[in-house]
Amino acid sequence: MTDAQHLEDLLLNLDGRGYKAYKDLRGQYQFPDFKLTIDYVQGDPFAAPSQLSVWVPMSVAGFPEHLYASLSREIALRDYLTRAFSQACRQLSQKRGTGKSGAIAVCRLGQEVLARTSAFVNPNGVEIRFTVGLPAQGRRILGRQAAEMLCDDIPELVDRALIYQNLDAAAIQQQVETIEDADWLRSQLSQNNLIAFVADGSILPRRSGVDARPLETNAVPFESPESLRVTFNRPNGGPISGMGIPRGVTLIVGGGYHGKSTLLRAIELGVYNRIPGDGREFVVTDDAAVKIRAEDGRSVRGVDISTFINNLPQGQSTRSFSTENASGSTSQAANIIEAIEAGARVLLIDEDTSATNFTIRDRRMQELIAKEHEPITPFVDRVRPLFDEQGISTILVMGGSGDYFEAADTAIAMTHYRPQNVTEQVKDIAAKYHTGRQPDPQSPLTPPTPRYLLPDSLDPSRGKRAVKWQVRDDDEIIFGSDEIDLSAVEQLVDTGQLRAIAEAMVYLKQDYPHSNQTLAQLLDDIEGAIASQGLDILSPFPVGTLAQFRRFELAAALNRLRSIDIKH
Repeated sequence: MTDAQHLEDLLLNLDGRGYKAYKDLRGQYQFPDFKLTIDYVQGDPFAAPSQLSVWVPMSVAGFPEHLYASLSREIALRDYLTRAFSQACRQLSQKRGTGKSGAIAVCRLGQEVLARTSAFVNPNGVEIRFTVGLPAQGRRILGRQAAEMLCDDIPELVDRALIYQNLDAAAIQQQVETIEDADWLRSQLSQNNLIAFVADGSILPRRSGVDARPLETNAVPFESPESLRVTFNRPNGGPISGMGIPRGVTLIVGGGYHGKSTLLRAIELGVYNRIPGDGREFVVTDDAAVKIRAEDGRSVRGVDISTFINNLPQGQSTRSFSTENASGSTSQAANIIEAIEAGARVLLIDEDTSATNFTIRDRRMQELIAKEHEPITPFVDRVRPLFDEQGISTILVMGGSGDYFEAADTAIAMTHYRPQNVTEQVKDIAAKYHTGRQPDPQSPLTPPTPRYLLPDSLDPSRGKRAVKWQVRDDDEIIFGSDEIDLSAVEQLVDTGQLRAIAEAMVYLKQDYPHSNQTLAQLLDDIEGAIASQGLDILSPFPVGTLAQFRRFELAAALNRLRSIDIKH
């Protein structure tokens, strides 16, 4: 390890040389208050930026131990430091040279608080990982500007963002307590027979489809119906009341534009924690809840969809169904079975993103088209057995059909963005107005047939590179020569999750090349490895751009990889 002065001298000596001479910078440099590590150096100013990190001893950083005493608090503090460092980077940012020159940045951040590889905290110190676009003019090194960035700007960033006495202590305390309370609330759901909780006063609407911050004007604060209100006593924030959604089958009904889908969207993202001020900090959901939708055109590999679809024309089997171009109904059936296979306990469904013929087949259509000519057993005939026989709850947004009334345990009507408990009314209507619809004859409900993923069929190679992947458009992974479209996987919320999923797929290829485990067992193993060793286990060298993902979204990526080989 050399000191900061040596680094400055080295950079000044590189001035005017070809860009590849920057490779000489790799290594560690001791500054007066921290250690700088240059882990990876970009090949040219237009390539992915260089990877750096700083380590500040706790004797300098000065963060009180109670701020990271639990896992919840540690993740919250790491998130706060990442955001503080990102803000400081924007304040100091200036254009230096061509291409990506001059930029110092950390990972992109949204409203969610996730375990990330961007920052770490323990009693010994604080680490932050970030990227630097080493400056150049054309492909000639701008050594003096590089020296300013690494030897002047980085110490300033450390001082602004990683020293406790220079930060807002009250804001830090609020964040760690908010996240700890949210995790505690989520842990209370099961023992209270709930699958979701929406706190009174929550602001559910967002500013727009591309701006996830809370709506500022005319947002109606959420207020639970009295009959569904439950109260918890949080470890930090004390008593909190809100709507508890019990296990079973729940309908969310109401007129158009009254907030049905907004409520479901908040519930589906309640599997994650959010920063203070988001408005949905205390909307929490069972962490095994999965949003299900139709997904025309997706690839399906060896999925037993016979629970929903049988007797296809030309005798095609649905017990090991494969297609390169699924229809709305077959894709939605596959999405449900794959979610259950991965361990889902709650299904979240909105009629607006569902296949109509998968959701319902009404009495008139039953009269016109005999069952022997209809391969689909609609979800309305399976939603009740899914809970009664397998314990899988469902929350459905349903505004156009009353045929689900008989199956519902709970019904919530949204009127002008305010929820009402209409369960008894729904039951009365179901008893008073018979639809004449008869449940379609159906085979017994059985658990999904275990599938065996063959990791050696994962091929991340491209051209001369054994491993080549990238994330594109925030919802697509380019894995080797394959494109994995994840735009319909709505609970992916962060580009860092996609990056970590791509690395996890490479990890599967390298560490389980000839596995004879089921897909569910492989998911268990990866979850266990990350839980014990962190996300760094997935990456060949330290990076700050990975974010925690759920097993369901990893399974979704594997299931949509067209080249994957899966056996029964």
